Amino acid sequence: MGVDVQRPWPPEPVPWQGRRVPHLQPAGSPSPPRGFLDAASGEPLHPAARAAFEAALDAGWADPGRLYGAARRARALLDGARESVARGLGCRADEVRFAASGTQAVHHGVAGLAAGRHRVGRHVVGSAVEHAAALHALAAATDAAAGPTLVPVDTLGRVDPAAFAAALRPDTALACLQSANHEVGTVQPVPAVAAACRAAGVPLLVDAAQSVGRAAVPADWSVLAASAHKWGGPPGVGVLAVRTGTRWRLPGPGPDPSDGRLPGFTDLPAALAAAVALEAVAAAAPAEDARLRALADRVRERVPATVPDVQVVGDPDDRLPHIVTFSCLYVDGEALITELDALGFAASSGSSCTSSTLEPSHVLVAMGAVSHGNVRVSLPRGVRADDVERFLAVLPEVVARVRDRLGVTGL
Repeated sequence: MGVDVQRPWPPEPVPWQGRRVPHLQPAGSPSPPRGFLDAASGEPLHPAARAAFEAALDAGWADPGRLYGAARRARALLDGARESVARGLGCRADEVRFAASGTQAVHHGVAGLAAGRHRVGRHVVGSAVEHAAALHALAAATDAAAGPTLVPVDTLGRVDPAAFAAALRPDTALACLQSANHEVGTVQPVPAVAAACRAAGVPLLVDAAQSVGRAAVPADWSVLAASAHKWGGPPGVGVLAVRTGTRWRLPGPGPDPSDGRLPGFTDLPAALAAAVALEAVAAAAPAEDARLRALADRVRERVPATVPDVQVVGDPDDRLPHIVTFSCLYVDGEALITELDALGFAASSGSSCTSSTLEPSHVLVAMGAVSHGNVRVSLPRGVRADDVERFLAVLPEVVARVRDRLGVTGL
């Protein structure tokens, strides 16, 4: 087939009205697949994000760093996406960078702080329940022999601000704390920890991957990392925000790009889709999160009432609205997930960031909770209440069947 010479080239851009794209946002909420209960690992692409992505394939193909017309149009879309995300995070647009993933955003955030403050020292502090991406980055940023200082948490998975403050030292280069835990949903005391870090002159990186789009973003941070596919944006888009005045230096070779981009070519359609999705879910968050919290409360109530020897973990109140985690004694978590999958339910088990290794969850171990037979249910936006009820109906039989195969009876 030849090229259709009648088709105009380059294609006309999609209008960007006031750095917003409401005209790309279709009515209605995303509809996740039936039985999908693993939103903490990533949500299906929001319909508004899909529309924005497809439009930007034509409108944002050019290099935003060039000066010709198509490039200027692409730059306008990129700037608009940064402004939109900045509104959602409560920061300036020039403080926002798009990364290749949430993991890369965390790694660049930690490494950049360590590089910018290398004269201070190489001591770093985090909580014992940080995501594996943060733990690995903290380990790489400090002396291998000493390792990072990991502040313990209580049985609900929450760090003590006083203990965190006590861990800060004159040679502390940086501190890291998640906004809410990715496995049990417990909200961390970021404002109190941020105040302690500010008093000690230590920059704080907040890993907000699980909370952006679902809860208010804490204001007191030096660096913030997030992941678009957690809020219904496309996979492969991370957000790294660095406050002006923070001693942060781009890790790796080459100078920090003057235009605020990370090295490499920004995936503009994906970045635009991420920004549109964040606007859409933030607008619907109050009503949808209240609905999800009620469904999660239902799970927290019914699971221990219908399944013997179950421990529900995490804070029952001060938590993200969509995550419920429980551990079933005398069973293997992977076996439970396999059985549930055969019945059409997608959930997760063990550490959500290392489940493929079959290692016990470091989060549950740090909390002193049962770390085997673990199931994390995380409700996606738009989940049907009857799907939650179907899950609750089959769970007791699934647990009993797995226990029976292991010879555990009479509970």
